[in-house]
Formats: sequence, structure tokens, C-alpha cells
Amino acid sequence: MPMLIMSGSIPRSTGKVMIKQLLALDGVLAVAKFRDDGALVEGYGLGEPARLQQLAKFAHDYKRMVQGNADQLSMFTQMSGWTPPGGWIVLGPTLSICSVANVVCMVDSPATTLTTVMQQLHAAANW
Repeated sequence: MPMLIMSGSIPRSTGKVMIKQLLALDGVLAVAKFRDDGALVEGYGLGEPARLQQLAKFAHDYKRMVQGNADQLSMFTQMSGWTPPGGWIVLGPTLSICSVANVVCMVDSPATTLTTVMQQLHAAANW
């Protein structure tokens, strides 16, 4: 799957967003907030709590991998601005996973605008 790593600032949305409100965005199928150890704090969508836990665990592990790659890139290129990553997207033809900080969502790729999703994720992560 292609990967997009965002560094620096994410375009800000106005106002605060609670994570449950992200489900109101077109194409958002599930949203979860997780702790620094990967444990699910809260989640909505997907029906089963076990699937939300899997989404949170995936996001936690992927976040650590992205951070490690960004650290190495910054070290080897001697270019600043790569860390900390502002968020990441795993883009698929039908489903994508987007995350900012410890908030992650699964989206229907053709039905959504990822810029809007990332802006709202940023707002939710800072709630």
C-alpha cells in the first residue's frame, strides 16, 4: 500500500471536534482514540469492539514505524522539519487509514476528501 507521511503543520480546522463527530464526515467508517501503549481508549464504528482494538493497535504500531523512518531520514539527510510527523495516511483503492497523534480513522477512499479528514483528525486529537 502506498504511504504518505506528513511532516510539519497540518492545515487547521476551526473549532474543537470530539472523535465521535468524525463519523459525520463523508466516507468515515470508524474512528478510534488510543493510548501511547496502543490500548483503545474509545472508538466508534465497525460494529465490533475487537475490530476497533485492532485498528488502534495497527495505528499505534504504524505510528512508531513512521516516527522511526522520519528520525532516520532526518539523521541521514541532515534536513530539519521531518520530525515529528504531523500525521500519516495509508492510502488504498477502496479503504484508507488516517491518523494524527493518537486518533485514527478508517475511511472509504473514493467517498471522502482526505484533507478534510486530516484537518478534523488534528482538531479531534487536540480536543
